[in-house]
Amino acid sequence: MIAVGLDIGSLAAKGILLDGERQFRVIIPTGWSPRKAGEQLLDSLREQAGGAEDIRIVVTGYGRVSYQGADQAVTEISCHARGVVALLPKTDTIVDIGGQDSKVIRLNDAGKVIDFVMNDKCAAGTGRFLEVTANALGIDVDDLAASEDVSQEAAISSMCTVFAESEIIGLLASGVAKGSIIAGLHRSVGKRVAAMVRRLGVGEYIAFTGGVALNRGICRALSEELGRPVQVTDFCQFTGALGAALLAKDLG
Repeated sequence: MIAVGLDIGSLAAKGILLDGERQFRVIIPTGWSPRKAGEQLLDSLREQAGGAEDIRIVVTGYGRVSYQGADQAVTEISCHARGVVALLPKTDTIVDIGGQDSKVIRLNDAGKVIDFVMNDKCAAGTGRFLEVTANALGIDVDDLAASEDVSQEAAISSMCTVFAESEIIGLLASGVAKGSIIAGLHRSVGKRVAAMVRRLGVGEYIAFTGGVALNRGICRALSEELGRPVQVTDFCQFTGALGAALLAKDLG
């Protein structure tokens, strides 16, 4: 039996196929249709695996309701927990920042979810927030970390996407260097997410997942705010899909 996990997020859709010792993964933009994104993920994974047929599928993420081809739909909380524990067994706290929301999940010693907090009411501190602010700075979002100047962090007072964009334009107009503004943005995101973590209690082993975890500047700021190292694996964008695939494997 082949297990597939699909994590259809608001901005990116990720998929993992597990076939014995073989593993395949795909990431694509979600686009306008979560259903189509799920179908494209499955087609790509099947092609990589050589035309896999006997498949169990678990879907998670923002688009899990729209995708109708799965055996089961599971919440992101459960899937991220399962995926992270498989990669980093000692983890007791998961910070996940995606395209449109951020969440913090606390785990017990057995790796089970005991509590979580989620920010899904606004885009503050999410991938979308970073995209908008990077656009205001005139650089690619992937270049933010390499462009920051931590020696002179600018103070960013607003975490609202609209107001932060205006604030950045004002700082640029007043002559503040881009690197300083970027460092300030990273600090603001770190503070906001650290406050979410503190609501549940700061654990000893913190895993950072989601696309934003690829930004080393956010990792640095979050670690400094929490006073703990944060662990980021090569699978940081795929932990939800991995967890879903492992749950699909359990279906037998």
